[in-house]
Amino acid sequence: MNTRKIVILFIALTALCNTAKSQHEVVVDQVVAVVGKNIIKLSDIENSYIQIRRQQGYANAKENRCQLLEGMLLSKLLVHKGEVDSVEVSDDEVEQQVQYYLKNYIRQYGSKEAMYQATGHTYDDLHDIYFDLLKDKLLSQRVEYNLTEHVKVTPGEVTAYYNQIPKDSLPEMSDEYEFSEIVLNPSITEAERERVRFELAQLRERILKGERFDMLATLYSEDPVSAKKGGELGFFTRGDMVGEFEAAAFALKPGEVSPIIETNYGFHIIQLIERRGNSINARHILLAPKVSSSDMLKARMLLDSIANQIRLGNITFEDAARQFSEGATKQQGGIVANPYTGNNRFSKEVAKELFPTIPLASMKVGDISNATAKKNEENKDVYYILKLTKKIDAHKANLTDDYDKLYNATLEKAKNEKVRAWAQKMIQNTYIRICDDYKDCEFELNWIK
Repeated sequence: MNTRKIVILFIALTALCNTAKSQHEVVVDQVVAVVGKNIIKLSDIENSYIQIRRQQGYANAKENRCQLLEGMLLSKLLVHKGEVDSVEVSDDEVEQQVQYYLKNYIRQYGSKEAMYQATGHTYDDLHDIYFDLLKDKLLSQRVEYNLTEHVKVTPGEVTAYYNQIPKDSLPEMSDEYEFSEIVLNPSITEAERERVRFELAQLRERILKGERFDMLATLYSEDPVSAKKGGELGFFTRGDMVGEFEAAAFALKPGEVSPIIETNYGFHIIQLIERRGNSINARHILLAPKVSSSDMLKARMLLDSIANQIRLGNITFEDAARQFSEGATKQQGGIVANPYTGNNRFSKEVAKELFPTIPLASMKVGDISNATAKKNEENKDVYYILKLTKKIDAHKANLTDDYDKLYNATLEKAKNEKVRAWAQKMIQNTYIRICDDYKDCEFELNWIK
């Protein structure tokens, strides 16, 4: 253990349950528990409790705080196990997670300055806070995975899990849908591509002659999120961006401007702002070739023609998808996966969010929509038709319609039991102290020895 950690642990032990105060006698924080050399502070519990209180009101305040503390104790025990066993979590892995959170913060507030005004923390402050928190989180997750990776459940156990749920307590499942799709990408002419490339080359020339990259990005970039910030993307690591963009960005020196780069999103020029370890911050200008109205019309007419051939029975939807579709679902016969769950089921709310122009209320199983325009994941205009392949009406959870959900719930229960059984043994050989204020909590595990 290094000197810094020894000092921190000593302070934690001597401060346990003793409220720290400022010179004005205002309560600042206190150590509520110690697991190994890892501490849990009152602020950790209170910050989490605030979220629960917003959802559930003020009821069961003590009970909720006790439950939160037990969850934190278990997490710290997993961290302690990882430290004892020298489980590795690289700084690069942590940094990638940190950048994800910080980029979301900056997007939420609009800029680093606005983020500071809202949170009271600078970018560097939040970086250090999240780095420590996420390193512990990744370490505990890795230890938990090592403990539970071989846990399996049988169909019989799923049935037993379902049968032990009181029938009046079975959850209500809302309407769900399954879809297949055929997607066509209207073609972009070579003349349009050359027009965009020429415009971007002119912008690059202006920058090289001294005009500010961020000003031109604000005026001309077609990336609506980064354009508001002068084209700035925030820090990212390898694997965060598409390959062509990433390769060009990481090859730059600070202040240097890249040649024109083409990706699936369009054409870019990139300027490196800063390099920090394995992360970089860059800004870019994106110009995307446009599909002409005549090409859009051609794609819609072709897709409507395909839909009519399917309705007439001249070809199945699945075969048409494999033959004509240009979407990612082509090889699966057009079967659409829910991006939030990974399975093929969509709730009514998610279906309306992803397919807002599809008349779900009037569609029957087997119906095929008319060709409809939408933006794909690369923000390009495409046309698609959608077939409603299955509808599951609202119902009480049952083994036939909801087996996957019940299987996952059964598996999660088995994993939790495995971890708790391990934790109960681990507690006996681990230094654990809990503040007197929390010793009357009704914990599930015997944390107080």
